[in-house]
Amino acid sequence: MVNTTARIKKSGKHYEILVDLDEALKVAEGEGNINVAVLNDAVFHNLKSGERASMDDLESNFGTNDFMAIAEKIIKSGEVVRTTEFLHKEQDMKYKQVVDFLVRNAVSPEGRPYTPDRIMKALKEAHVNVKNKPIEGQVQEILDQLVKVLPVRVEKKKVKLLIPAIHSGKAYGVVKEFMVKENWRNNGDLEVVVEVPSGLLMDFYDKVNGATSGSVMSEEVKQ
Repeated sequence: MVNTTARIKKSGKHYEILVDLDEALKVAEGEGNINVAVLNDAVFHNLKSGERASMDDLESNFGTNDFMAIAEKIIKSGEVVRTTEFLHKEQDMKYKQVVDFLVRNAVSPEGRPYTPDRIMKALKEAHVNVKNKPIEGQVQEILDQLVKVLPVRVEKKKVKLLIPAIHSGKAYGVVKEFMVKENWRNNGDLEVVVEVPSGLLMDFYDKVNGATSGSVMSEEVKQ
């Protein structure tokens, strides 16, 4: 268990509570147990100094003085402070995800695979910034940085998709990360050409089919 602060600012004042880091992050995502996440029974303006917020103050800024209801609002609408150790652990996990992906999908210009250690070393040497979002949404950005220190290529498939107008809005968010060409037809249908790393193709199809209720039409484009 790692203790940390959940906090929010309202009407120029700070409101803080003591929480369990892992469980509070789950609550913030709508999945955790608020009773497990909260580790104290009062709201503070300054947790370290012990300056408590008054009942009138809480009622005025949160619309209630019920502690658990306020605690949930602070966690979900405010900030759960991540410790340095947690941030390092989170960053290590993100790098490992990138390494795992590149081991499976990346090769040298001659077609030889790279070891996990070699890829990790190159990521560090190139100071690659791995963002807190799905790997598929930042593959090209990572490769653009990585090739500065390691010659690497990822096999991609080019696919043409025809998305019915009724699903185009939802599906656009799925295809935009890989899109190389788009064309909106007069009837509102969206025609796009995407380039997707081969290792992500099945997952990509699953997401597109989910966003279009399976009504998308696809055709592989020969390179």
